[in-house]
Amino acid sequence: MSALLGPAEVRDLAEQLGVQPTKRLGQNFVHDANTVRRIVAAAGLPAGATVLEVGPGLGSLTLGLLEAGHPVVAVEIDARLAAQLPRTVEALQPHAELTVVTADALRIDADALRGAENPPTALVANLPYNISVPVLLHLLATVPSLERTLVMVQAEVGHRIAAPPGSKVYGSPSVKARWYGPWRVEGTISRHVFWPVPNVDSVLVGMTRTPPPGSEADRVRLGHIVDAAFGQRRKMLRQALAELYGSSGAATAAVETAGLDPTARGEQLGFDDFLRLAQAPSW
Repeated sequence: MSALLGPAEVRDLAEQLGVQPTKRLGQNFVHDANTVRRIVAAAGLPAGATVLEVGPGLGSLTLGLLEAGHPVVAVEIDARLAAQLPRTVEALQPHAELTVVTADALRIDADALRGAENPPTALVANLPYNISVPVLLHLLATVPSLERTLVMVQAEVGHRIAAPPGSKVYGSPSVKARWYGPWRVEGTISRHVFWPVPNVDSVLVGMTRTPPPGSEADRVRLGHIVDAAFGQRRKMLRQALAELYGSSGAATAAVETAGLDPTARGEQLGFDDFLRLAQAPSW
């Protein structure tokens, strides 16, 4: 018997549990073993590294990570799937180290993951399409032990996360994610390895964490500035940030204090520019 799930096993498990994949939960289950092993290899994890997986679903990627010798802490919001996952793992890989946490990944924090023998040092997951960016940013902010991240997301979202300044898809997620380290697209995943088949392709986007470029207060301020700057993309910074700073004049003064042009637009600023603005004393 294979240690991983194939198309027939995925459908049988879903039928057994009475699971109908829903768009509300962003559920699309991977059923191709070669794709699973490719994702695990792309993660490039140290031997024995504990992995945080969000939305394990029926367990395809979970089994791939366990097969490679990585203990897994799996966070699953669907109680039926969370209850079944240990049984699936026991049947296919009886000596694997798995911890399942039944919870909403948007509300979980590091304390909730302490059931594992070691804190997770990597995030490897097929993130639910509908909440991929909020989940990613939340986990990076609240689980500081994560050093390596490789997530599968909708192609459009992945390219946005890794986008450089000036790109048409560069925006708030690009800057917020960059706080934790530089991102890049690390592979493309066909829609045909999922059940049900989504109407878009996916990409793997990854990052190796770098030291924080500022304080936690700086990160929060940067988030507010970025949201304002990209909330009205066509407006100059002095206009886009006017409400945040109290007036156009105050926004102009803050932008100039940071050594930036108040007539520039958010899409023209790089991460370091936004960071200088967040750390400017005129905040």
